[in-house]
Amino acid sequence: MHPLRLTRLLLLWLALACASAQGWAPAPALAQAALGPAATADELAPPDYKEWEKTATRAEKQIADRETESADHETMRGYLVQWRDTFLRAQGINASRIASARGQIDALGPAPAEGATEPADIAERRKDLNDQLAELRVPVVSAEEAYQRADGLIREIDRVLRERQTQELLRVWPMPLNPANWPEAAGALTDVTLTIWTEGAERWTSDEAQATARDNLPAILALLAVGLLLIARGRSLMEQLTQRLQDQASARGRKVWSLLVSLGQIALPVAGVMAVSHAVRLSGMAGPRTAEIVEVLPAIGFILYVAGWLAGRVFPKACHQYAPLNLSSERRREGRFHAAMFGVVIAIDALRITALPPARVGETASSVFAFPTIVLAGLLLFRIGQLMLASVRNDTSADEPTTYRNSLIGLLGRGAILIGVIGPLLGALGYIAAATALVYPAGVTLGLVGVLFVLQTLVGDLYGLATRNEDGGRDALLPVLIGFLLAIAMVPLLALVWGARVADLTEIWARFREGYTIGSTRISPTSFLLLAVVFAVGYGVTRLFQGALKSSILPKTRLDQGGRNAVVSGVGYLGIILAALVAVNTAGLDLSNLAIVAGALSVGIGFGLQTIVGNFVSGIILLIERPVSEGDWIEVGGVQGTVKSISVRSTRIQTFDRTDVIVPNQDLVAGQVTNWTRYNMTGRLIVPIGVAYGSDTRKVERILREIAEAQPLAILNPPPTILFMGFTQEVLSFEIRVILRDVNFSLSVRSEINHMIAKRFAEEGIGLPHMPREIWPQEPASDTLDAVEIATLLEAPAGRAAQKDEVPKGTSAVHPDEGEDAEGDEGDGAAEGTGSSR
Repeated sequence: MHPLRLTRLLLLWLALACASAQGWAPAPALAQAALGPAATADELAPPDYKEWEKTATRAEKQIADRETESADHETMRGYLVQWRDTFLRAQGINASRIASARGQIDALGPAPAEGATEPADIAERRKDLNDQLAELRVPVVSAEEAYQRADGLIREIDRVLRERQTQELLRVWPMPLNPANWPEAAGALTDVTLTIWTEGAERWTSDEAQATARDNLPAILALLAVGLLLIARGRSLMEQLTQRLQDQASARGRKVWSLLVSLGQIALPVAGVMAVSHAVRLSGMAGPRTAEIVEVLPAIGFILYVAGWLAGRVFPKACHQYAPLNLSSERRREGRFHAAMFGVVIAIDALRITALPPARVGETASSVFAFPTIVLAGLLLFRIGQLMLASVRNDTSADEPTTYRNSLIGLLGRGAILIGVIGPLLGALGYIAAATALVYPAGVTLGLVGVLFVLQTLVGDLYGLATRNEDGGRDALLPVLIGFLLAIAMVPLLALVWGARVADLTEIWARFREGYTIGSTRISPTSFLLLAVVFAVGYGVTRLFQGALKSSILPKTRLDQGGRNAVVSGVGYLGIILAALVAVNTAGLDLSNLAIVAGALSVGIGFGLQTIVGNFVSGIILLIERPVSEGDWIEVGGVQGTVKSISVRSTRIQTFDRTDVIVPNQDLVAGQVTNWTRYNMTGRLIVPIGVAYGSDTRKVERILREIAEAQPLAILNPPPTILFMGFTQEVLSFEIRVILRDVNFSLSVRSEINHMIAKRFAEEGIGLPHMPREIWPQEPASDTLDAVEIATLLEAPAGRAAQKDEVPKGTSAVHPDEGEDAEGDEGDGAAEGTGSSR
């Protein structure tokens, strides 16, 4: 498709998109206008099938006639599309009454088997309902049949038009390199030049034209002055202003403003061209052929200036400006020239089609005139493709894999080089239509990719401006998603560029909008959109209710924190299930037909996902029974830590060295779990102490009792217990056993007790064992001492006993029930008899 036609079709595409979004308005002949926009399917009157029969017959005759023009086919296709939409709506006639009749029939129960009977009154009622249902379905069946016929005719017209398009592309024109064809082209150019000159001369000598020019002279002069000034200086002024904004590195939002201001490089010169064109029309000096050329001047100017602006954005002058290609300053300057020149080539070809249309000058002259621009366009594509490949080489190291972005740029570059070679070769062989359909769409495609880059950059800059992070805005998730959506939205434009008809795109949209029939249910994008909206509303209401429960309602109840979390989680799961059910019901999706498929898949799901299902059920049990709650200190499978969150599949435990351990819920339900803090926070702390032989044991007991009772977290009922555990070869072994109000602080209490023991023992002269110990051969191998040795050691002074036995055996003993804390967290210690174990 030629770019000049593309410019006109873009506006048509937008209008058709809006029309398709609202639905085709039925033709007056369809007798639907009286219904109004609020009419429902049951209120629709049946279509005028007699009028439809005439339209269908006429369409069949046009399709059979090979001489029918493509424009006539397109017009007829538009009528058929309107009829098809009418028949699609007519398929909903009596929908509610049909559903009611079917429900009544189902209420009567299944029909009796062959040879069986049922009560006479039920049989009579069943027969009446079946007759009523058949009568109600008559207009529906007629609409379905007419819909299929209209759809078939549309498909036939599309097939005919595609065949003609293919034949046109493969048609061989006179070879432009044949010198025998050049005189005809020169003659055609001379005729056009003489025609324009003659028209101008006649207008110049015409009294009527002179009078028109004199009457409009002030406006003509003003338009010419403004237009020529904008053309001459408008683009350069806006370019200087844009460059000044880009150089202001400290200005907030400079990237966004520079891009918006740079659009003036297009707007001002194009406004100048429009002013000059309007001035020429006001003068009355333009003849018919000249008026045709003057009329397309604004479109040609738009192509020229858009190409120049886009070249400056893709190949910027400033080195600090973000660019999609990694090129040097010299290569970027070359890229700007080639991109701008491609716009010039497109503008020249558009001017050629307007001044020398093939229908008027013939195929021979058109072939000769079109070939030079095809060759020039191919050469420009070849050079631009080389620049893209150079960017990929500059951006990729030898030992690094090529990124997806560079792979895409490399693919586009190789495609541009290939088309830049093949296009001129086809044109030289006489395939002018095929060459034109290759080189110009390829260049426009690269231009659209450049526009996509500019839009994605703008989105990233706007996001960075909103989040006050202008440097990292492009890498955020939201701009990337918006850029992906923009790329998808660019697909219809690319289809138009490469020769797709607007009717092809509207047909795809119509198929998408109509949806697909599964069983007795028609599923359309509208249904899915309604389902998504209802589910989103239900999900939002659930989240709001959860927030109200968590912050306002549950804190005023007697539930503990674990119970509150369980209630909030349960409400969330229940709300999501209800939202899904309501959404499915509101969208009108009948899922009963999927029951058989679900039943068949249930066995495979049961075997393949049994672990996940088991963990899910275990999570529900944990939320209901609450043997473990968030914040509890538990031990499961050799892992100790605090429960941070419980989901339906797993539980997250944060250990005391600040690592997260994900434990499947099935292990918490089926395995043995020790919960140190589930029902209360009290727990017993055991601190072993070893003192040197010769120490006063009663005095030691008294001091240890005072130390234990002095602890703020120690419970005095029952009071702390001081036990003289026995004799070893090295020490006299004691233990402090104290119940703490909060077992989570056992480590800090242990540390404080040890500090006080060291201080009090030093003040009271009680000796502690020392390291290292020297082992004598004559020492008994057994740890048990006889009575004589015990008496001797008890009578010996503490210092001498300490010299004999210098190794403590129980000074830092850890109770078997106590845990470890790599970070020194409070919350790890021994809790005996107070936790819950399953």
